[in-house]
Amino acid sequence: MTLLTVRAAAERLGVGYSTLKRWILTGRVRTTQTEGGHHRVSDAEIDRLTARQQPDGQPRVRTAAIESDEAIVGLSARNRLHGFVEEVRVDGLLAQVRLRVGDQLLTAVITADAVRALKLRRGDDAVAIVKSTEVMIARSTTPMPVARRPRRRHR
Repeated sequence: MTLLTVRAAAERLGVGYSTLKRWILTGRVRTTQTEGGHHRVSDAEIDRLTARQQPDGQPRVRTAAIESDEAIVGLSARNRLHGFVEEVRVDGLLAQVRLRVGDQLLTAVITADAVRALKLRRGDDAVAIVKSTEVMIARSTTPMPVARRPRRRHR
């Protein structure tokens, strides 16, 4: 039985590291812990998580993007960009939120109250909702796997 690090398992599953950690901490994913307390994910657990397939053998279509859209049903905006928060800067009444969507950065200026209400922090999954000339940020209620987040460099 091969044991993978959380980061390697996240890459195999096509989800973000923080998403997989959240799943582990909520008990959705079974792991083995090393003597040092680090989580390891077995190949069998990866297979169990990816076993949800459609009859034609294709991976299931229901993605976190669709699930998160169901959590945001009260908006007419259809242009939703799923990503994760790379930076939050609060200054007075306004805040600047930088969202990484794939290999692109999106910056939105929202109220500081909205940042506090959404409890936005660096690394959180979020959705940028584009309507006309406005961009809104919403906190998703369900974990959203973001395809292959770049590894963060430690400074």
